Amino acid sequence: MTLQELRYLVAIAEHRHFGRAAEACNVTQPTLSAQVRKLESYLGMTLIDRTSKQPVPTPIGAQIVERAQRLLAEADDILLLTRQRRGPLQGALNVGLIPTLAPYFLPWLLSELRTRYPRLHLVVHEDTTRRLEEKLAERLLDAAFLALPAVVPGGDLTECALFDEPFFVACPLDHPIAAEESVSAEHLIDLPLMLLTEGHCLRGQALAACGQSEAGQDDAADCRATSLETLRQLVTAGLGCTLLPALAVRHLGHADMVVRPLASRECRRIGLVWPSTHAKANELQRLANSLKEVVPPGAQPLR
Repeated sequence: MTLQELRYLVAIAEHRHFGRAAEACNVTQPTLSAQVRKLESYLGMTLIDRTSKQPVPTPIGAQIVERAQRLLAEADDILLLTRQRRGPLQGALNVGLIPTLAPYFLPWLLSELRTRYPRLHLVVHEDTTRRLEEKLAERLLDAAFLALPAVVPGGDLTECALFDEPFFVACPLDHPIAAEESVSAEHLIDLPLMLLTEGHCLRGQALAACGQSEAGQDDAADCRATSLETLRQLVTAGLGCTLLPALAVRHLGHADMVVRPLASRECRRIGLVWPSTHAKANELQRLANSLKEVVPPGAQPLR
């Protein structure tokens, strides 16, 4: 039994697809399948149920996957300790980003890191806040860019705020609030908003920014999307209004809709979060401190 075989098993459990698991592990699908079967033969039991529509761990397979994730995280920590001797912020770094930030922040971030830390290689994982927090707690990620505060039950995390991201109201061209220079929260209290589905932290942040609550949302009038691009398309189609964070506004474009700042200047705070006992905690703090020195276009420096 090897660590690589365990990595293949974990990849199948996470991706629920042999092809995507093989791609994530940078091997061919036959190689991955053969290695997992070799592991099953060594252990004398089936770890992956291949009879269902998607490959899923068997009950004993799920228990082994859970232990393998912890074992692999510890092995990665050993590698990190040895790489620290080669110099700061070199090699691979597994980072998570929330979907409402990743497409708009990542191009700027990668450009900054190429200049500051050319030997640092980011391995990017995009997922919801809850899943990223779980992966941090399970040591499947080194760090994550999240909207603060991060909440991980039983987790011991370090947070470093990087910048504030203002909210903007997006509405159809002929909407009554389109004539306003800025939009107050009072304008939005009784206005049904199109929002992201549950599981996206931006949903709750948008409601709080405009003085609304989840209970006050009318499901019949509420169009729920899984991406900001979909929300933009719904607005341009004249179906209603939404709130967008500043970085998204700059990238999505708004020729067919009106975008106005919130008069209250409500923001969400973006930060870097990592396990406090991480082997590379000092380097992650150094990375966060360097990113605080500049902010991406559209964002605001910390007050």
